[in-house]
Amino acid sequence: MTQPLPLVTETPAEHPFAEFVRILGKGKRGARGLTREEARNAMGMLLDGKVEDTQLGAFLMLLRHKEESPEELAGFTEALRARLEAPAISVDIDWPSYAGKKRHLPWYLLAARCLAKNGVRILMHGGGAHTAGRLYTEQVLELLGIPLCRDWRQVEQALNSGNIAFIPLMDWAPRLQRMIDLRNTLGLRSPIHSLARVLNPLGARCGLQSIFHPGYQAVHREASRLLGDRAIVVKGDGGEIEINPDATSHLYGTTDGAEWDEEWPQMSAQRHVKPASLEPEHLMAVWRGEAGDSYGEMAVVATMALALRGLGHSQQDAFAKGREYWAARLA
Repeated sequence: MTQPLPLVTETPAEHPFAEFVRILGKGKRGARGLTREEARNAMGMLLDGKVEDTQLGAFLMLLRHKEESPEELAGFTEALRARLEAPAISVDIDWPSYAGKKRHLPWYLLAARCLAKNGVRILMHGGGAHTAGRLYTEQVLELLGIPLCRDWRQVEQALNSGNIAFIPLMDWAPRLQRMIDLRNTLGLRSPIHSLARVLNPLGARCGLQSIFHPGYQAVHREASRLLGDRAIVVKGDGGEIEINPDATSHLYGTTDGAEWDEEWPQMSAQRHVKPASLEPEHLMAVWRGEAGDSYGEMAVVATMALALRGLGHSQQDAFAKGREYWAARLA
């Protein structure tokens, strides 16, 4: 004879993370954004694996629907930095690369390589090829001779020997990578795609950020300002840190707690026709001087100027140095 189930007489305890889901999702009148402290605590629980999968999905999509605030991005970043066991490594430019390119080749990689050749120490990091039809940094690292590093010791060695290193997000923040990988499960990009651009894990002198969607650039600048970071945010081509020479570029900067803005005019007299296909070998042909590319070479010079502007050069001086570096790359 089947025994009856015991009668539950006590109300089950609420999961500690439920508070943060409720804050974001309590209807039109009851919902609000997280404070910086709440965001720090919520991300801390996510990074420590103290959240159920259902809560993770709900939290990410509620944030996505609301759109993250500067305070939330700052709090999330503080939680990650507090758990990041990285040695003190000198870096000039933090260069997040999470979007991939689909209209033009990743010319920003030649800009980074050329800057490194001239002594600028660059840390690049990315989240893998998560969207079909795009060309990602990780896919062309070997072709361009940019070291792929799997831990901070390898990063330090690469920076000391060649001034540039790339480390996958999976190797230093695996739980964030898992959240990014939920894109194809949830059907939408999560705020982690935006957060990864703010993190600046080694405290570089300047963090470059490319935010494609209008309105988010100022949010990211404010998050970096709250964190006390020096940063420049732009609407880079395809979401990568690459100045589009066919369009006006607006720079959203923050230096020593002060915000500044700068407008860079369009470089090309007319728009370039996008290539029929993306052939990564063309990058090296242009680098070696075996081929020319009007769009690409202007993008490289302007993107180098962006990084140099972040390191304190004036716009005029940054462009002059960018052209000098590019002309001397074969020497």
